[in-house]
Amino acid sequence: MGEEQYPYQELTSTIIGAAIKVHRGLGPGLLESAYEICLCDELDRTGLAFQRQVALPVIYEGRTLECGYRMDIVVENKVILEIKCADALSSIHEAQALTYLRLSGLPVALLINFNVKRLRDGIKRLALTMSSSIDSPHSAPSAPLR
Repeated sequence: MGEEQYPYQELTSTIIGAAIKVHRGLGPGLLESAYEICLCDELDRTGLAFQRQVALPVIYEGRTLECGYRMDIVVENKVILEIKCADALSSIHEAQALTYLRLSGLPVALLINFNVKRLRDGIKRLALTMSSSIDSPHSAPSAPLR
């Protein structure tokens, strides 16, 4: 197998495939919770390990504080999935996912907006670089996701 274009390419491709299957079955217009449950069912069918609604504490001045933050889904302890049902992904959605990456120490996040005609147009991959800036090679809707 050749070198990956970005970390966890195979894993994120499998996740995206599962999300597309869910979107094809349900279409846009449902609540985030419905997509989350169905995506978890599909991830389970693929054999991927995942957790739903993972608590994310905030460390402030050396103390761990529970602030009520929850990551929608964490797959294989490597990829955060943030499920959205919005008119479009916005900078606040991206900021939320980047904050979750920073706080969790996980390497990759996928923002998935199910409220689109074609799911590929609603997916954004995010990762933090060593300098803590955005590394998002697939931020343009027309860019390949695999």
